[in-house]
Amino acid sequence: MTEDKTKRPQQVHTLLVEVGRKPGDGLPAKATGAALLLYASGVDEAEAVREAVAVLKVADMAVLEVTAQGTLDERLEAGEQIDAEERALMGRALAENAVIVAQVEPFFD
Repeated sequence: MTEDKTKRPQQVHTLLVEVGRKPGDGLPAKATGAALLLYASGVDEAEAVREAVAVLKVADMAVLEVTAQGTLDERLEAGEQIDAEERALMGRALAENAVIVAQVEPFFD
């Protein structure tokens, strides 16, 4: 039995990540954590999440939860409007096989 070695294409996944506090995380001093909007490339959602978490850990972020919002096609099929700036960031994530942080929203008590 031969195994199919076809390379699966990279896709960009939109991820919403909640982080807590950790020394050196770069968040404002009085913040209790933050929500981050990311675009991460991967052959599937699981790989995109793993890559995003790995990058955030290197940046001294304390990842608490990751929620996948879908690929560009999935989001369009769901009726979302994706503007040109967001599409450009997704394109960059794909071209660079990277994790792009699009937005950081700190949490305060």
